[in-house]
Amino acid sequence: MYKLIVEGNFSSAHNLRGYQGKCEDLHGHNWKVQVSIASAKLDKAGMVMDFKVIKKQLFAVLEGLDHKYLNGLPYFKKVNPTSENNARYLYNMLHPRMKGLVSVTVWENDTSCAVYEK
Repeated sequence: MYKLIVEGNFSSAHNLRGYQGKCEDLHGHNWKVQVSIASAKLDKAGMVMDFKVIKKQLFAVLEGLDHKYLNGLPYFKKVNPTSENNARYLYNMLHPRMKGLVSVTVWENDTSCAVYEK
């Protein structure tokens, strides 16, 4: 099995509803996002997928989150914008665009991340 990993990032603000603590207040993160794509087979060029194709799709989705207040986006008006839900949101946005998508990892800082995979 082959696995490709591509990273991107975005900056945004959010606040967690129903949370008691500092994260209940408006604050921001410089999020790092990793996407993992897997395949048992390579194409004729010897690739799972061209990295530039993965980057193009990832960056297109991240552009919609960059410098935004996540709570104000339609999806997050009903879903709390936690790291876990950000990972699921990104997975659902990328899955139709990326054959072989295995997981999306969202880092909210250097030591803490959430992974969504199906």
